[in-house]
Amino acid sequence: MKKMIGLAMLATTAIAGTASAEVSGNVALTTDYVFRGISQSDNDAAVSGGFDWANDSFYAGTWGSSVGFANGMELDAYAGWTPTLGPVALDLGVIGYFYPGASDSGAELDFYEIYAGGSFAATDALSIGGLVAFSPDFTGETGDALYLELNGAYAFSDVMSVSAAYGNQDVDELGGPGVGEDYNTWNLGLSYAMHGFGLDFRYHDTDIDPTDLWGGVGTESIYDEAFTFSISRAL
Repeated sequence: MKKMIGLAMLATTAIAGTASAEVSGNVALTTDYVFRGISQSDNDAAVSGGFDWANDSFYAGTWGSSVGFANGMELDAYAGWTPTLGPVALDLGVIGYFYPGASDSGAELDFYEIYAGGSFAATDALSIGGLVAFSPDFTGETGDALYLELNGAYAFSDVMSVSAAYGNQDVDELGGPGVGEDYNTWNLGLSYAMHGFGLDFRYHDTDIDPTDLWGGVGTESIYDEAFTFSISRAL
């Protein structure tokens, strides 16, 4: 479900440092849309795209993707602020996740998160960061949700880098009032920029067990280990 905020942070921070307003766009195609270790496209390919506006350290944007549920569409809207605190670059904002084609007769899928991320340049090539995202009413009306993540990236050159993240998603009422559960997820990938295109090859996995509550979100294949390949283009 939903756009990876970590990737949104990288994209928006890159354009948010200019003194004048700037508008940019992006399109992407991936072999599998994976969010926090769980496939949102039922292990199938997905197409996505969005627009961003930035002015000094403020930004706003929208992003959409095909998904394997909710009649096939996810639409996100977000806004944030990217101040610096000494050597740490921060990203503070809010993001809403919407499913225009979904029926709300069962449970409301739309929700929002407040997030705070930060990154520190340990060397010219190595950056280390973290992310906290909180929702007061997570998708499916499952109560408070908290996502914590540690991440890092190493640039071999101006065009090639490797990045990784380890996160924990906790939901207070996944199984109903007072019945919560969490899971861990991790990913590792190699990114390459070529002729205006961005290429990303990435491994994803979780510790979700088919017998726990998270195992009931769908078939085991959507939260089992997966390799994805994505190609993107800035507009």
